[in-house]
Amino acid sequence: MTAEERIQPNESAVPLLPCVAVDETIAFWRALGFAVTWEQHKPYLYLAFRYSGFELHYGSAPRGFDQPAESGCGALVMVDAVAPYHTAFTTGMRAAYGKLLARGLPRITRYRPGASRFSIVDPSGNTITLIRRDEPSGLEYGGSRQLTGLAKVLDNARILREFKRDDLASFRALNSGLRRHGDAAPAVEQALALAALIELSTALEKRDLVPEWGARLHALPLTTEELAQVRLAVADPSVLEPWLSEPT
Repeated sequence: MTAEERIQPNESAVPLLPCVAVDETIAFWRALGFAVTWEQHKPYLYLAFRYSGFELHYGSAPRGFDQPAESGCGALVMVDAVAPYHTAFTTGMRAAYGKLLARGLPRITRYRPGASRFSIVDPSGNTITLIRRDEPSGLEYGGSRQLTGLAKVLDNARILREFKRDDLASFRALNSGLRRHGDAAPAVEQALALAALIELSTALEKRDLVPEWGARLHALPLTTEELAQVRLAVADPSVLEPWLSEPT
């Protein structure tokens, strides 16, 4: 029997991440519901955490590790469905910190219903991304070639937001795309762009722009079904409620 024949497909891979914020890391993962399975400070640092069926391990960061730059390491966690994890983690986060940590370190990215991934950035700047196993492949940055006009802009903005985690680039793409293609686009596409701009303006501390986007959203003639579609397009529909009203 060859070595290849003796190998069984039951391997497990555990990421070993650099840690520069020991106490904060332990408190953070505990808040999200992880069990601490190993905590060692001397003669060298080693931490291990477990949640459900996966583990995260930590060791000392190398010399020159740049925590604020978030240029450290990361891990991909493949799951059957990502929404339950996001719900569990954000529930624990709110209970421990009194709010959803969406900026700075640590933080969790927003989750739009139907999205196939979200990310957690730990106190040391490492990124752990949970990804649905059947996530579509072949993303086209710039928007799908099968789409045109504002629909293509919306697709590109979604990819920038969810896959590249670049809110500012997504905001700029939507702002520019709405100016170029908005007048010719169906009302529901305009509404989806405006809803995303309201959400992103709030996240990017550009709240002075929200009333303008909101007034334009409120003026669009949308059906009940289209209103439901717009609400599902953002992670937190409550940010849209002042500007949405059911058709009479």
